Amino acid sequence: MELEEFKSNFNSYELASEFIKLKYFQDDYSGYSQGFFLLADDKIGVKTWSENKDFLDRLMPFAQANGTGSTYGIWNDGTNRKLNELPVIVFGDEGGVHIVAENILQLMQLLTFDIEIVVDFDKAFFCKDEDDYEESDDGLVYKNWLKENFNLDPTSEPNEIIANAQRKYKVKFDTWFGQYYKGE
Repeated sequence: MELEEFKSNFNSYELASEFIKLKYFQDDYSGYSQGFFLLADDKIGVKTWSENKDFLDRLMPFAQANGTGSTYGIWNDGTNRKLNELPVIVFGDEGGVHIVAENILQLMQLLTFDIEIVVDFDKAFFCKDEDDYEESDDGLVYKNWLKENFNLDPTSEPNEIIANAQRKYKVKFDTWFGQYYKGE
């Protein structure tokens, strides 16, 4: 995927350096976190929730979140902040849309846990079975790169990051989302 193609995910936003660096890292090391992969997204999955233009304009899917079809996206919360300051959401492949990080750097830190996110209707979370876990091929390279480029340490408590982001944005996001999607 070319950088211009990746940029198309973010509407009229200037692509933040965090995204550019991560994209170039992925070009060199594709296996750095289980289930995660940056991509160019045409919003076809997001359109299953609503095809309202205002809805689609404020959601910017940009990455595969797990091997079953969930995707990460940025939510423009209407605060006129820069792309790298906006909350990150996950769209579950079988339902559920949840805030998972306050910004892209927190998502990048979540990726150090190196396990696919679980998304259901009620919540999104990480669960690692240490007896059945194998680190991604480029996981250590990614952790070192993240420390070197952003001074971020790996997390051993990804669900705390999600919980903090939920406390900050869940009510506002659910209210906004609810005006476009009422459920079944």
